[in-house]
Amino acid sequence: MATDYDAPRKTDDELGEDSIEELKARRVDKVSGAVDEDETEAAEGFELPGADLSNEELSVRVLPRQADEFTCSRCFLVHHRSQLAKEDGGLPVCKECAA
Repeated sequence: MATDYDAPRKTDDELGEDSIEELKARRVDKVSGAVDEDETEAAEGFELPGADLSNEELSVRVLPRQADEFTCSRCFLVHHRSQLAKEDGGLPVCKECAA
């Protein structure tokens, strides 16, 4: 907050003599500075440069599961054999799901 050093200063006695109306007005001024804004509504208005991908086509090459890989029976992710923790009822379980 900026301070005007040239303005006359109040003494302690004068500060105690402020009217209740002045004190209420100061409190309202401090509270009125707060802005209650919904962040999601504010974010919807922003448009990032290069964010329009509607005309773009994505091409991803998907490989079938390899001989040294397995599909976890709990998380259904494909892992390398080194991530095999155990087999539960004949179904493979990865180290992350076994923990």
